[in-house]
Amino acid sequence: MARARFVRVSARKARLVLDQIRGKPVAEALATLEYTPRAAARLVEKVLRSAVANAEHNYQVRDLDDLHVVQAYADGGPVLKRVQPRAMGRAFSIKHRTSHLTIGVSDETNGAVTAPAAPPARPSAPPPREERPAPARRTTARRASARREKKPAARTTRKPKEKK
Repeated sequence: MARARFVRVSARKARLVLDQIRGKPVAEALATLEYTPRAAARLVEKVLRSAVANAEHNYQVRDLDDLHVVQAYADGGPVLKRVQPRAMGRAFSIKHRTSHLTIGVSDETNGAVTAPAAPPARPSAPPPREERPAPARRTTARRASARREKKPAARTTRKPKEKK
């Protein structure tokens, strides 16, 4: 396993690259990364080469052709917050995101991860929808008559006050 911490790439962008190599043999993963036109691919390639070197040195793995990428993930790291001045005294914040990249490799004999079970089969057609009666709508004539009914009655004129 190899880990690169505080890498200046967002975790969301790194995950797009890591999803391409997860579960592949190391040789195929390196070839994929070499031709992936993303900046995160160069960083992921360094971490993958480090994971292979760790397996070779720490666990005495001699046959590197048997190695597979069994885990590859990117966790979010701290965010570097900056402020950019804008017109009329305003300020916009800029977030430089970082991430922690982790890649684990393994051969079949020392701890291969079994393939995930296939998801349950979905029915070919969705179940029939339950029919509900449509809500009754008021017509404009009804609305107009309802408005007329709600108007207050016309005021009657008052008698002027008598002077004393």
